[in-house]
Amino acid sequence: MKKKLAMLLSMTMMMGLALSGCGSAKTDGKAMVYAVEAGSAGEETAREKNFQYNSVASQADALMEVASGTSDAAIIDLLMAGAMIGEGTSYPDLTYTDKLTTEEYGVGCRKGSDLASYINAVLAESYADGSLQETAEKYGVQESLVEQAACEYSAAAESDVAYIQGKGTLIVGITEFAPMDYQDESGQWIGFDADMARKVAEKLGVEAQFVVIDWDNKIMELNSKSLDVVWNGMTLTEDVKAAMECTNAYCNNAQVVVVPAK
Repeated sequence: MKKKLAMLLSMTMMMGLALSGCGSAKTDGKAMVYAVEAGSAGEETAREKNFQYNSVASQADALMEVASGTSDAAIIDLLMAGAMIGEGTSYPDLTYTDKLTTEEYGVGCRKGSDLASYINAVLAESYADGSLQETAEKYGVQESLVEQAACEYSAAAESDVAYIQGKGTLIVGITEFAPMDYQDESGQWIGFDADMARKVAEKLGVEAQFVVIDWDNKIMELNSKSLDVVWNGMTLTEDVKAAMECTNAYCNNAQVVVVPAK
């Protein structure tokens, strides 16, 4: 799976497809219905392109909609498509066609939080020593990795980092999203994002606690301090950057259309 994902990412990023309106109508002339995750970049893309869509709880649910025939297609992240559809995956009878956008992933913290600066410093250090690349290769996302410039942590007067260290836990908001955050056979959360979040927690001297969230409520949960960080392949949209303190981009991504294979 990791080799397949790396090849898919490499081919897609090199091809640079830009099929903005393809696949919006079926052969019978009726509009296609797309399944999208509520509050996601996929939902935003569908809305911008005036697609007819159904909002569901997760990208995994969007794939189930297509597999069951409830929706004609899904709009999901390319990284998830590489891990979840095609030969040898959970959905061997699905394939992706159009690439609708290009985008970048970042990590979201509370607005004004110095945790974003701390995470930037850890990402930069990990890139410099090669451990970020090793983790990316472990999960097959090395082709999408963004180079990290040198960065130093800048503490805030009202420090979120100090607050997290004081309570002893880094609460990480996630959804089930291979290859970024998913559970192994023992139930432990693994994936590129999960591993890096755990590394940041270790640097902070605290324990990482992973909490499955309703993606549409991520900002509210951050602001209420139910979470400390959203680290789950989050696209850095203008709305996200306005509502959160975001890290530097660390992965390239795209929104793609998933349909049944012919």
